[in-house]
Amino acid sequence: MTAAAIDLGTNTFHLIIAELNGKNIRVVYKTSISAQLGEGGLTDNIIQPKAFERGLLALEGFAEVLQTHQVDLLKATATSAVRNASNGADFVQGVKERTGIDIEVISGAEEAEYIFKGVQATGMIQGTSLVMDIGGGSTEFILCNSTSLLWKKSYDIGAARLLQAFFKSDPLSLADKEAITKHVHYLLQDLLEICKQHQPEALIGSAGAFESFATMLKIRKGEEVGALTSATLDLEAYRELASALIRSTHAEREQMPGLIPLRVDMIVIATLLVDFILEKTGINQLRLSTNDLKMGVLQSLVDEHAG
Repeated sequence: MTAAAIDLGTNTFHLIIAELNGKNIRVVYKTSISAQLGEGGLTDNIIQPKAFERGLLALEGFAEVLQTHQVDLLKATATSAVRNASNGADFVQGVKERTGIDIEVISGAEEAEYIFKGVQATGMIQGTSLVMDIGGGSTEFILCNSTSLLWKKSYDIGAARLLQAFFKSDPLSLADKEAITKHVHYLLQDLLEICKQHQPEALIGSAGAFESFATMLKIRKGEEVGALTSATLDLEAYRELASALIRSTHAEREQMPGLIPLRVDMIVIATLLVDFILEKTGINQLRLSTNDLKMGVLQSLVDEHAG
């Protein structure tokens, strides 16, 4: 059976196609498009006209690929940008009319659960861990161990959302940094409390910015990047990189090897979020899982149809 998952993120749309054989997943195709659906509209909770059309065009392209691969089973999910937008339902309807693709707008809790499924499938969760997925519109946290999801929550503190609301200086000023940190601290009180209770040993970052961190650290050490699937990040090396990112200008980050154009500014927000979590929880292990929401969606399709 050929199955596909589409993840409509705030910044990037992802398509992954796989052959399902029982419990086994063999990925045969994957692509991402920088649709930037949330561009210019996150603070007002609206999909701007240019972003709206860009999103529709991206999905028209995906529809052609799905047809070429003769996909039997498709699950398309939309997250923060569509979920929070006043015209999100219009976008979902527009996609259906233009491409025939049915989009399911999932809640933050459902998003977190899919992320957990994706990361869990890697087998890298050992002991009590905190999974963190920094999206454009929202950030999900999942407290878990290798067998169980203990607690989950989605917060509207995605990198693009915070960037639009708070990032007014270049390089980031102390005042902007403090405003972001204060806002995040206010919103994450319940997360910090649950972490005090469960004492997670590791922070596992799900794809996105964490892939950029891992790639940049490898390049800094002169190592071959290759195809990353998972990685343990040296904490001291990460802290040096984090410091460099936060104090750098936009132009300086554009020249940093391993940093893709889409993340040149959002990586600063992501760094502040990760630094905040490490500092407030005392976690001293940092890992990357390249499995994320879209792999969790595929995993859920396996669970539904295996056997």
